[in-house]
Amino acid sequence: MSHNSDAASPSTPGGARDWVFPSYSFVHSTHSHHQRNSRRRRFSTHPTQFNSAAASFPSRPATDDSTPVLSSYPSKFSGFRRRRFEFGRNYEKSTVAVDDTSDRGGVVEINPKDEVSREAKTTSPGKNFFGFLRGRLRVRWQLAFTAAILITVLSSLVQKNFSLHNEIIDLQDQLSKLNVRLKLCNHLDPVDINIMSKQNFSVDGLPSKSIKIVALAFSIILLSFPLLLFKCVDYISNSRKSLDNNTEEVSLNKQLAYRVDAFLSATPYAKPLALLVATLLLICLGGLALFGVTNDNLADSLWLSWTYVADSGNHANSDGIGPRLVSVSISFGGMLIFAMMLGLVSDAISEKFDSLRKGKSEVVEQNHTLILGWSDKLGSLLNQLAIANESLSGGIVVVMAERDKEEMELDIAKMEFDFRGTSVICRSGSPLILADLKKVSVSKARAIIVLAEDGNADQSDARALRTVLSLTGVKEGLRGHIVVELSDLDNEVLVRLVGGDLVQTVVAHDVIGRLMIQCARQPGLAQIWEDILGFENCEFYIKRWPQLDGMQFEDVLISFPEAIPCGVKVASNGGKIILNPDDSYVLQEGDEILVIAEDDDSYAPSTLPMVIDATFIHITRPTRKSQKILLCGWRRDIDDMIVVLDAILAHGSELWMFNDVTEKERERKLINGGLDTSRLVNITLVHREGNAVIRRNLESLPLESFDSILILADESVEDAAIKADSRSLATLLLIRDIQAKRLPIREAMIPQAYRSSFSQGSWIGEMQQASDKSVIISEILDPRTKNLLSMSKISDYVLSNELVSMALAMVAEDRQINDVLEELFAEEGNELHIRGADLYLYEGEDLSFYEIILRARQRREIVIGYRPSNAEKAVINPSAKNEKRKWSLKDVFVVIAEKE
Repeated sequence: MSHNSDAASPSTPGGARDWVFPSYSFVHSTHSHHQRNSRRRRFSTHPTQFNSAAASFPSRPATDDSTPVLSSYPSKFSGFRRRRFEFGRNYEKSTVAVDDTSDRGGVVEINPKDEVSREAKTTSPGKNFFGFLRGRLRVRWQLAFTAAILITVLSSLVQKNFSLHNEIIDLQDQLSKLNVRLKLCNHLDPVDINIMSKQNFSVDGLPSKSIKIVALAFSIILLSFPLLLFKCVDYISNSRKSLDNNTEEVSLNKQLAYRVDAFLSATPYAKPLALLVATLLLICLGGLALFGVTNDNLADSLWLSWTYVADSGNHANSDGIGPRLVSVSISFGGMLIFAMMLGLVSDAISEKFDSLRKGKSEVVEQNHTLILGWSDKLGSLLNQLAIANESLSGGIVVVMAERDKEEMELDIAKMEFDFRGTSVICRSGSPLILADLKKVSVSKARAIIVLAEDGNADQSDARALRTVLSLTGVKEGLRGHIVVELSDLDNEVLVRLVGGDLVQTVVAHDVIGRLMIQCARQPGLAQIWEDILGFENCEFYIKRWPQLDGMQFEDVLISFPEAIPCGVKVASNGGKIILNPDDSYVLQEGDEILVIAEDDDSYAPSTLPMVIDATFIHITRPTRKSQKILLCGWRRDIDDMIVVLDAILAHGSELWMFNDVTEKERERKLINGGLDTSRLVNITLVHREGNAVIRRNLESLPLESFDSILILADESVEDAAIKADSRSLATLLLIRDIQAKRLPIREAMIPQAYRSSFSQGSWIGEMQQASDKSVIISEILDPRTKNLLSMSKISDYVLSNELVSMALAMVAEDRQINDVLEELFAEEGNELHIRGADLYLYEGEDLSFYEIILRARQRREIVIGYRPSNAEKAVINPSAKNEKRKWSLKDVFVVIAEKE
């Protein structure tokens, strides 16, 4: 048989199959386990066979005397082991014994020695090697199978452990809930318990099924109510249309949509309120639905509904079809509400940033300077205010205009000057709206500047008038004064009437026109005005000095080492400022001193210096001579300029007017401006028609015969500063080129004594002889054109926008200065003059500046500065006034004197 060939004795030399088994021990843990085995298997064996089989196994040394040599074998594995070893019975009966008398279970011993010996004898040596390999592979397969069984058992035990742990946690939660309910029942009164027992609650405290069904049905009805309402409204609207087709009645749908739209637009917090209502409805409907499909009470269902709304991932733990459907629906609604809330928050943040970007937020400042409007003068105005605030470590300037805030900030950032610590705040708004004025703290501003708009003069002044009305209508009142820039002198009276004492006006065109006339008569005066009006050098200040009360004005003149007194603000005369008063005027209590100084805190009176009495120099003032002046261009206030020229020019003077306006149109405009040419006393008007930028038109004029030429910014291009300056510059170059070709011939024909009353090296002579003996005054609007003219030295110039901005800034800092400027620009009273040194001294004389001041007082003049012959710029309010220096007749002095 095959079994005989497969079994080999371990003592066979050929290496036949080895069936040597180690001792296996299977011990039952308890005796009761053996009692539960109903089927017992017993095998009778011969004692000798049993002993021989036991002897064939290698025994493991025992560590304890009580440990049996043979291993115990569980009864449930007895059949398996018996089948494993029954193959030896084919050769010889083996003895198997099972002893169940022991408490540890039966013992099985097998001795296959005789069978193995017989098989070894009949087996060939070639088969023993392959049998050995087959036995080793079978042993390894058995070990792998045993390891797989152990791993499977361990994994199942671990999984069971985790499941039991989760069940324990669930039971603990249920136990805690039951404890809470038990405590609640212990705190209730017997009457409450009876009432609760009468309600439809089951024994375990959970709501009855009927209440849950009602709650679920109610939630479904509420959820479908909006759809039913919409359908009903649509049906009613369609039925109304079908009944009456002729009437144009608005449908109910449109009415409801309009009401909703009006509510959302009119109510400030409509959107957040609608979101809150939608959230509450979703929580309530979801809670009722969960109450109907779960075993939880109503409070727990509402809380669970809120958790689904707040976090859409919480519905993953729902069990059952009903709870899952309801939880998914609530989670979907929660996602929609979260999206709506995110949109509202995003819109709110965007609106806030947009309001900040557009300049709609409120300015919380006080004692700041407020500028209303936007024009080309803003840059130079901000520069002057920054210089004025430098002594205060900077200030606050707020600009409000009907422009975008970002555009204003970008334009201001492009301005090429240092703000010197001054902060500029831009806001977008209209000065005609009180809400916008309150937004910039108009009631707390120390000065308010209203800029004139570029464009039509009447419209600009009308807007300025409305702005003044808005400012006077502020309920809180105004702390500071109002400085209004006007374009037409005729509108000044109306603005002063509306604003009262709060308003100070600066008529830009009138100031520039008067300044141009003064500079035409006295070349170089524009540079003096730039020094006095601007805050970079010296300017006007008014302050009271009680220690000077009772002193004559002649002594006051030499009492300030760092300033030059120019006038007195008389307290007894209502605060009127008197420029260049008499030497005998005695200061009274309350009088204030008007001075020219570098800063308001840079000067103070001191003890009177020792000054030698001035020697009287009798020099006859030259009589005024008739002049010939050319006006190129047309201005809307040219009639006012003609009146001023008629007042200051000598009799017999001529005023030539050259522009492209027809003569009849000129006469009409002059009459509309209030000028009667028949009443002119000193000048005669000569009209010439032509274009000032065409050479052949200019060549038709006797350009070499004019004493002064004024190039005006033409009214047709006045709104565009670059275009107007380009036109003025082209006219200037053409005139200079024509004069350069004509003046040498004319100079040879004119006697030497008649050419000029000034020496060739004098400052005024240089300006008159600059580019062939003629004075040209150009009205320049753009500051960038200033450098071109100053470098070419072909024209004395007037920088319109910059000078007006300087005047506005000075009046904004001190409103009293406006009275001083008005007198200096007026036809009567005092004005600035440029005098030659021969009126006050001799050639090479050593004198101090104080002595020059006293000599000028003999002519009722106040010297405020001088320009040496070898210098390019005048010195206003010089230092070291008591030090002597050598003077030259080529030097010139700047004085304040009465108009000639």
